Amino acid sequence: MTFLKGFLLNLQFFTSIPIRVALPMDKKHLQSSIKSFPLVGLLQGILYSGLVYVLIQWTPFSTVAIAFLLWLATIIITGGIHLDGWMDVSDAYFSYQDQEKRLEIMKDPRIGAFGVLAVIVLLSSRFLFIYEIIGSMSFASYFMVALIPFLGKSIMGAMLVTIPSAKKEGLAAMFQEAGKRRSLVVYPIYLAIVAFFVQWMGLIVPFFILVGVALVCYGFIRIKAIKWFNGITGDVLGASVEGTEMILWLTLWLLHYFVMG
Repeated sequence: MTFLKGFLLNLQFFTSIPIRVALPMDKKHLQSSIKSFPLVGLLQGILYSGLVYVLIQWTPFSTVAIAFLLWLATIIITGGIHLDGWMDVSDAYFSYQDQEKRLEIMKDPRIGAFGVLAVIVLLSSRFLFIYEIIGSMSFASYFMVALIPFLGKSIMGAMLVTIPSAKKEGLAAMFQEAGKRRSLVVYPIYLAIVAFFVQWMGLIVPFFILVGVALVCYGFIRIKAIKWFNGITGDVLGASVEGTEMILWLTLWLLHYFVMG
């Protein structure tokens, strides 16, 4: 029951799926929340793949229309929660100030020019990758699309538990205070289960490529988060999810050309 409540807590925080129930925010439930990060990502991925399947199989919509609707779904289902972090971190980073000043910039509710430009680049790049993938969609592609938010949320959980917090207050600090490294023990189990299914589909090579890219993203983010911001904040986590998923969409796009094509 605690695990289920942690999962529902994630749906409330990280998706626009309506969960009309008050959930506890104590350490025990926040730990369960961290354990279920990848499952929330997998649910998002299943929704993305299911939407594409329905649109391709049962509507007369063009490739660009289907790509647009999937692109829009990636924003609507998440409620755009991580885009705010992407913009705030972009404004802070491109200010080229010291760590303390960058943290102050991220607190500012106003969005600067760099934040606007960064989100335009992010969303337009995502649309390009989605459009190209939809244009060469195969049955295997549905499984790979579902893995993108699964891996993105897995990286978010790993960051939250293993990278120091830059602030003592905020959402990230609250989760981190409750989180323990043992919360990540279930992550390899999730990966092993998913690997079993993708091996059955003959997709083990693309799967490990995506996992490898996600791990590289984690290593890069870990180094830069400490260097640029002295650790993580809620905004840094949000930006990291968006950045990791963009790189994974890019990777899947390239896989359709060189591996899955």
